[in-house]
Amino acid sequence: MTKPIRWGILGAAKFAREQMAPAIHAASGAELAAIATSNPEKAAPFTAFAPGLVVHSSYEALLADASIDAVYIPLPNHLHVEWTLKALAAGKHVLTEKPICLKAAEIAPIIAARDASGLLAAEAYMIVHHPQWLRARDLVQSGAIGQLTHVDGVFTYDNRADPGNIRNRADTGGGGIYDIGVYTYGSARFVTGAEPEGLQARMQQENGVDVWAQVTGIMAGPLGRFTYSAITSMRLHNRQEMSFHGDKGVIRLTAPFNANVFAEAQLELRRGMSVTTERWPGVNQYVLQVQNFGDSIRTGAPYPCPLEFTHGTAQMIDKVFAAAEVISLA
Repeated sequence: MTKPIRWGILGAAKFAREQMAPAIHAASGAELAAIATSNPEKAAPFTAFAPGLVVHSSYEALLADASIDAVYIPLPNHLHVEWTLKALAAGKHVLTEKPICLKAAEIAPIIAARDASGLLAAEAYMIVHHPQWLRARDLVQSGAIGQLTHVDGVFTYDNRADPGNIRNRADTGGGGIYDIGVYTYGSARFVTGAEPEGLQARMQQENGVDVWAQVTGIMAGPLGRFTYSAITSMRLHNRQEMSFHGDKGVIRLTAPFNANVFAEAQLELRRGMSVTTERWPGVNQYVLQVQNFGDSIRTGAPYPCPLEFTHGTAQMIDKVFAAAEVISLA
Protein backbone atom coordinates (compact mmCIF):
# COMPACT_ATOMS: atom_id res chain seq x y z
CA MET A 1 0.00 0.00 0.00
CA THR A 2 1.26 3.46 -0.88
CA LYS A 3 2.18 5.51 2.15
CA PRO A 4 -0.31 8.37 2.65
CA ILE A 5 0.81 11.96 2.35
CA ARG A 6 0.92 13.46 5.83
CA TRP A 7 -0.60 16.94 5.96
CA GLY A 8 -0.15 19.80 8.39
CA ILE A 9 -2.25 22.97 8.60
CA LEU A 10 -0.86 26.38 9.54
CA GLY A 11 -3.47 27.99 11.78
CA ALA A 12 -6.98 27.03 12.86
CA ALA A 13 -8.98 29.16 10.44
CA LYS A 14 -12.76 28.69 10.25
CA PHE A 15 -12.55 27.63 6.60
CA ALA A 16 -9.89 25.05 7.42
CA ARG A 17 -12.03 23.73 10.26
CA GLU A 18 -15.23 23.50 8.21
CA GLN A 19 -13.96 22.50 4.76
CA MET A 20 -10.31 21.71 4.15
CA ALA A 21 -9.40 19.78 7.30
CA PRO A 22 -12.37 17.41 6.85
CA ALA A 23 -11.46 17.12 3.15
CA ILE A 24 -7.88 16.16 3.94
CA HIS A 25 -9.14 13.66 6.51
CA ALA A 26 -11.57 12.16 3.97
CA ALA A 27 -9.31 12.13 0.91
CA SER A 28 -7.78 8.87 -0.23
CA GLY A 29 -4.00 8.79 0.07
CA ALA A 30 -3.96 11.63 2.61
CA GLU A 31 -3.62 11.85 6.37
CA LEU A 32 -4.36 14.91 8.48
CA ALA A 33 -1.42 14.65 10.85
CA ALA A 34 -0.75 18.06 12.45
CA ILE A 35 -1.99 21.56 13.04
CA ALA A 36 -0.16 24.66 14.26
CA THR A 37 -1.94 26.97 16.68
CA SER A 38 -0.92 28.60 19.96
CA ASN A 39 -4.49 28.21 21.25
CA PRO A 40 -5.35 24.60 22.23
CA GLU A 41 -9.06 25.47 22.29
CA LYS A 42 -8.90 26.27 18.57
CA ALA A 43 -7.32 22.88 17.91
CA ALA A 44 -10.09 20.98 19.70
CA PRO A 45 -12.57 20.86 16.76
CA PHE A 46 -9.81 19.40 14.57
CA THR A 47 -8.75 16.72 17.04
CA ALA A 48 -12.43 15.81 17.46
CA PHE A 49 -12.48 14.13 14.02
CA ALA A 50 -8.73 13.45 13.76
CA PRO A 51 -7.87 12.05 17.24
CA GLY A 52 -4.19 11.41 16.48
CA LEU A 53 -3.59 14.97 15.35
CA VAL A 54 -0.36 16.55 16.63
CA VAL A 55 -0.83 20.13 17.81
CA HIS A 56 2.23 22.35 17.35
CA SER A 57 2.34 25.65 19.21
CA SER A 58 3.89 27.58 16.31
CA TYR A 59 4.00 27.56 12.52
CA GLU A 60 7.78 27.16 12.66
CA ALA A 61 7.44 24.03 14.80
CA LEU A 62 5.10 22.41 12.31
CA LEU A 63 7.41 23.23 9.41
CA ALA A 64 10.28 21.65 11.36
CA ASP A 65 8.29 18.43 11.83
CA ALA A 66 10.09 15.92 9.62
CA SER A 67 7.05 13.64 9.51
CA ILE A 68 4.96 16.21 7.60
CA ASP A 69 5.01 15.96 3.81
CA ALA A 70 2.61 18.73 2.77
CA VAL A 71 1.26 21.91 4.30
CA TYR A 72 -2.06 23.66 3.78
CA ILE A 73 -1.99 27.43 4.44
CA PRO A 74 -5.33 29.16 5.22
CA LEU A 75 -3.76 32.26 6.82
CA PRO A 76 -4.93 35.84 6.07
CA ASN A 77 -4.12 36.90 2.52
CA HIS A 78 -1.18 39.16 3.36
CA LEU A 79 0.71 36.22 4.88
CA HIS A 80 0.35 33.79 1.99
CA VAL A 81 3.54 34.55 0.07
CA GLU A 82 5.73 34.63 3.19
CA TRP A 83 4.59 31.29 4.57
CA THR A 84 4.43 29.58 1.18
CA LEU A 85 8.10 30.38 0.69
CA LYS A 86 8.91 29.28 4.25
CA ALA A 87 7.11 25.98 3.71
CA LEU A 88 9.03 25.30 0.51
CA ALA A 89 12.30 26.21 2.23
CA ALA A 90 11.41 23.67 4.94
CA GLY A 91 11.03 20.95 2.32
CA LYS A 92 7.24 20.76 2.33
CA HIS A 93 4.84 20.60 -0.55
CA VAL A 94 2.42 23.47 -0.07
CA LEU A 95 -1.19 24.22 -0.95
CA THR A 96 -1.99 27.86 -0.16
CA GLU A 97 -5.47 29.29 0.06
CA LYS A 98 -6.49 31.76 -2.61
CA PRO A 99 -5.34 34.32 -3.41
CA ILE A 100 -1.79 33.03 -3.09
CA CYS A 101 -0.57 36.60 -3.65
CA LEU A 102 -1.86 40.18 -3.70
CA LYS A 103 0.22 41.22 -6.73
CA ALA A 104 1.02 39.09 -9.76
CA ALA A 105 4.75 39.82 -9.46
CA GLU A 106 4.82 38.03 -6.10
CA ILE A 107 4.33 34.66 -7.78
CA ALA A 108 7.72 34.69 -9.51
CA PRO A 109 9.74 33.86 -6.37
CA ILE A 110 7.27 31.10 -5.48
CA ILE A 111 7.69 29.54 -8.94
CA ALA A 112 11.46 29.84 -8.60
CA ALA A 113 11.40 28.16 -5.18
CA ARG A 114 9.09 25.44 -6.48
CA ASP A 115 11.37 24.70 -9.41
CA ALA A 116 14.56 24.78 -7.34
CA SER A 117 13.14 22.44 -4.69
CA GLY A 118 11.28 20.01 -6.94
CA LEU A 119 8.30 20.33 -4.60
CA LEU A 120 4.69 21.00 -5.54
CA ALA A 121 3.33 24.45 -4.69
CA ALA A 122 -0.12 25.59 -5.75
CA GLU A 123 -3.03 27.86 -4.97
CA ALA A 124 -6.08 26.15 -3.46
CA TYR A 125 -8.32 26.95 -6.43
CA MET A 126 -10.74 24.11 -5.86
CA ILE A 127 -13.31 24.71 -8.61
CA VAL A 128 -11.06 23.43 -11.42
CA HIS A 129 -11.18 20.00 -9.77
CA HIS A 130 -14.98 19.83 -9.90
CA PRO A 131 -16.56 17.86 -12.77
CA GLN A 132 -19.09 20.64 -13.47
CA TRP A 133 -16.22 22.92 -14.49
CA LEU A 134 -14.44 20.22 -16.48
CA ARG A 135 -17.73 19.57 -18.28
CA ALA A 136 -18.29 23.29 -18.94
CA ARG A 137 -14.81 23.61 -20.42
CA ASP A 138 -15.26 20.55 -22.63
CA LEU A 139 -18.64 21.75 -23.91
CA VAL A 140 -17.49 25.29 -24.68
CA GLN A 141 -14.25 24.24 -26.31
CA SER A 142 -15.93 21.49 -28.37
CA GLY A 143 -18.35 23.99 -29.90
CA ALA A 144 -21.48 22.79 -28.09
CA ILE A 145 -22.78 26.38 -27.92
CA GLY A 146 -21.30 27.48 -31.24
CA GLN A 147 -19.16 30.60 -31.41
CA LEU A 148 -18.64 31.97 -27.90
CA THR A 149 -19.76 35.60 -27.77
CA HIS A 150 -20.18 36.53 -24.11
CA VAL A 151 -19.25 35.34 -20.61
CA ASP A 152 -20.73 36.77 -17.45
CA GLY A 153 -20.49 35.96 -13.77
CA VAL A 154 -21.84 37.02 -10.40
CA PHE A 155 -20.59 36.16 -6.92
CA THR A 156 -22.02 38.06 -3.97
CA TYR A 157 -22.56 37.70 -0.24
CA ASP A 158 -23.11 40.08 2.68
CA ASN A 159 -20.64 40.27 5.58
CA ARG A 160 -21.24 43.87 6.65
CA ALA A 161 -22.29 42.63 10.11
CA ASP A 162 -18.73 41.42 10.75
CA PRO A 163 -16.45 44.48 10.40
CA GLY A 164 -13.53 42.67 12.03
CA ASN A 165 -13.57 39.93 9.38
CA ILE A 166 -10.24 39.76 7.55
CA ARG A 167 -12.14 40.30 4.28
CA ASN A 168 -13.25 43.72 5.56
CA ARG A 169 -9.74 44.82 6.54
CA ALA A 170 -7.17 46.41 4.25
CA ASP A 171 -4.26 45.40 6.50
CA THR A 172 -4.95 41.69 5.96
CA GLY A 173 -5.37 41.92 2.17
CA GLY A 174 -9.16 41.99 2.31
CA GLY A 175 -11.75 42.97 -0.27
CA GLY A 176 -14.22 41.21 -2.49
CA ILE A 177 -11.98 41.00 -5.54
CA TYR A 178 -9.23 39.08 -3.75
CA ASP A 179 -11.78 36.86 -2.06
CA ILE A 180 -14.25 36.09 -4.86
CA GLY A 181 -13.14 37.98 -7.97
CA VAL A 182 -10.52 35.26 -8.26
CA TYR A 183 -13.44 32.94 -9.10
CA THR A 184 -15.41 35.07 -11.55
CA TYR A 185 -12.22 36.04 -13.40
CA GLY A 186 -10.26 32.80 -13.15
CA SER A 187 -13.14 30.51 -14.09
CA ALA A 188 -13.69 32.41 -17.34
CA ARG A 189 -10.00 31.94 -18.12
CA PHE A 190 -10.14 28.25 -17.22
CA VAL A 191 -13.06 27.44 -19.51
CA THR A 192 -12.03 29.53 -22.50
CA GLY A 193 -8.24 29.78 -22.34
CA ALA A 194 -8.67 33.50 -22.98
CA GLU A 195 -6.98 36.51 -21.39
CA PRO A 196 -8.32 40.08 -20.99
CA GLU A 197 -7.62 42.32 -23.94
CA GLY A 198 -9.10 45.41 -22.34
CA LEU A 199 -11.00 45.96 -19.10
CA GLN A 200 -13.11 48.64 -17.49
CA ALA A 201 -14.00 48.54 -13.81
CA ARG A 202 -16.00 50.41 -11.22
CA MET A 203 -15.93 49.73 -7.50
CA GLN A 204 -17.26 50.88 -4.17
CA GLN A 205 -14.98 50.85 -1.15
CA GLU A 206 -15.31 50.82 2.62
CA ASN A 207 -12.33 51.20 4.93
CA GLY A 208 -9.89 50.78 2.06
CA VAL A 209 -11.29 47.56 0.59
CA ASP A 210 -13.62 46.95 -2.34
CA VAL A 211 -17.11 45.86 -1.27
CA TRP A 212 -18.67 45.97 -4.75
CA ALA A 213 -17.04 45.78 -8.16
CA GLN A 214 -18.27 45.63 -11.74
CA VAL A 215 -15.86 44.58 -14.48
CA THR A 216 -16.54 44.64 -18.21
CA GLY A 217 -14.33 44.22 -21.22
CA ILE A 218 -13.05 42.06 -24.05
CA MET A 219 -11.24 38.76 -23.67
CA ALA A 220 -9.41 36.92 -26.43
CA GLY A 221 -7.93 33.47 -26.86
CA PRO A 222 -8.10 30.25 -28.89
CA LEU A 223 -11.91 30.52 -29.15
CA GLY A 224 -11.74 34.07 -30.51
CA ARG A 225 -12.78 37.36 -28.95
CA PHE A 226 -15.80 37.75 -26.70
CA THR A 227 -17.29 40.24 -24.28
CA TYR A 228 -17.00 39.71 -20.55
CA SER A 229 -18.75 41.07 -17.47
CA ALA A 230 -18.63 40.24 -13.77
CA ILE A 231 -20.02 41.57 -10.51
CA THR A 232 -18.59 40.77 -7.09
CA SER A 233 -19.80 42.14 -3.77
CA MET A 234 -19.55 41.64 -0.03
CA ARG A 235 -22.65 43.79 0.53
CA LEU A 236 -25.36 42.03 -1.49
CA HIS A 237 -27.59 39.02 -0.92
CA ASN A 238 -26.00 35.67 -1.72
CA ARG A 239 -25.86 34.96 -5.44
CA GLN A 240 -23.64 32.79 -7.62
CA GLU A 241 -23.88 32.19 -11.34
CA MET A 242 -21.65 31.85 -14.42
CA SER A 243 -22.90 31.82 -18.01
CA PHE A 244 -21.22 31.13 -21.33
CA HIS A 245 -23.25 32.46 -24.28
CA GLY A 246 -22.67 31.35 -27.85
CA ASP A 247 -24.55 31.80 -31.11
CA LYS A 248 -25.93 28.25 -30.86
CA GLY A 249 -26.57 27.90 -27.13
CA VAL A 250 -25.98 28.93 -23.53
CA ILE A 251 -24.31 27.13 -20.62
CA ARG A 252 -25.29 28.23 -17.13
CA LEU A 253 -23.74 27.06 -13.86
CA THR A 254 -26.10 27.67 -10.96
CA ALA A 255 -23.76 26.87 -8.06
CA PRO A 256 -20.37 27.39 -9.66
CA PHE A 257 -18.20 28.25 -6.67
CA ASN A 258 -19.59 26.79 -3.43
CA ALA A 259 -21.06 23.61 -4.87
CA ASN A 260 -23.34 21.78 -2.41
CA VAL A 261 -22.95 24.65 0.10
CA PHE A 262 -24.65 27.46 -1.79
CA ALA A 263 -26.74 24.97 -3.78
CA GLU A 264 -26.46 21.74 -5.74
CA ALA A 265 -23.85 21.73 -8.48
CA GLN A 266 -25.69 21.91 -11.81
CA LEU A 267 -24.89 22.66 -15.43
CA GLU A 268 -27.74 23.78 -17.66
CA LEU A 269 -27.28 23.59 -21.44
CA ARG A 270 -29.79 25.43 -23.64
CA ARG A 271 -29.83 24.86 -27.41
CA GLY A 272 -32.88 25.97 -29.36
CA MET A 273 -35.93 24.88 -27.40
CA SER A 274 -34.00 22.08 -25.70
CA VAL A 275 -32.77 22.35 -22.12
CA THR A 276 -30.67 19.64 -20.48
CA THR A 277 -29.43 19.74 -16.90
CA GLU A 278 -26.55 17.77 -15.42
CA ARG A 279 -26.18 17.45 -11.64
CA TRP A 280 -23.38 16.46 -9.25
CA PRO A 281 -25.06 16.19 -5.82
CA GLY A 282 -22.43 14.15 -4.02
CA VAL A 283 -19.14 15.60 -5.25
CA ASN A 284 -16.80 17.34 -2.78
CA GLN A 285 -14.41 19.57 -4.71
CA TYR A 286 -12.13 20.02 -1.69
CA VAL A 287 -11.59 16.27 -1.41
CA LEU A 288 -10.86 16.09 -5.15
CA GLN A 289 -8.37 18.94 -4.77
CA VAL A 290 -6.47 17.10 -2.03
CA GLN A 291 -6.48 13.86 -4.00
CA ASN A 292 -5.24 15.52 -7.19
CA PHE A 293 -2.52 17.30 -5.22
CA GLY A 294 -1.40 13.98 -3.76
CA ASP A 295 -1.51 12.22 -7.11
CA SER A 296 0.73 14.90 -8.62
CA ILE A 297 3.25 14.47 -5.80
CA ARG A 298 3.29 10.68 -6.11
CA THR A 299 3.28 10.33 -9.90
CA GLY A 300 4.62 13.62 -11.20
CA ALA A 301 1.42 14.10 -13.21
CA PRO A 302 0.64 17.73 -14.10
CA TYR A 303 -1.38 19.43 -11.38
CA PRO A 304 -4.74 20.76 -12.69
CA CYS A 305 -4.08 24.27 -11.37
CA PRO A 306 -0.37 25.13 -11.70
CA LEU A 307 1.10 28.42 -10.52
CA GLU A 308 1.38 29.55 -14.12
CA PHE A 309 -2.43 29.53 -14.38
CA THR A 310 -2.69 31.30 -11.03
CA HIS A 311 -0.28 33.96 -12.31
CA GLY A 312 -2.66 34.74 -15.16
CA THR A 313 -5.59 35.32 -12.82
CA ALA A 314 -3.41 37.49 -10.58
CA GLN A 315 -2.46 39.56 -13.64
CA MET A 316 -6.15 40.00 -14.45
CA ILE A 317 -6.82 41.16 -10.88
CA ASP A 318 -3.95 43.66 -11.20
CA LYS A 319 -5.56 45.00 -14.38
CA VAL A 320 -8.94 45.34 -12.68
CA PHE A 321 -7.48 47.43 -9.88
CA ALA A 322 -5.47 49.52 -12.35
CA ALA A 323 -8.60 50.27 -14.41
CA ALA A 324 -11.00 50.77 -11.51
CA GLU A 325 -12.98 53.96 -11.01
CA VAL A 326 -14.09 54.32 -7.39
CA ILE A 327 -17.72 55.41 -7.24
CA SER A 328 -20.40 56.02 -4.64
CA LEU A 329 -24.04 55.04 -4.97
CA ALA A 330 -25.03 56.70 -1.68
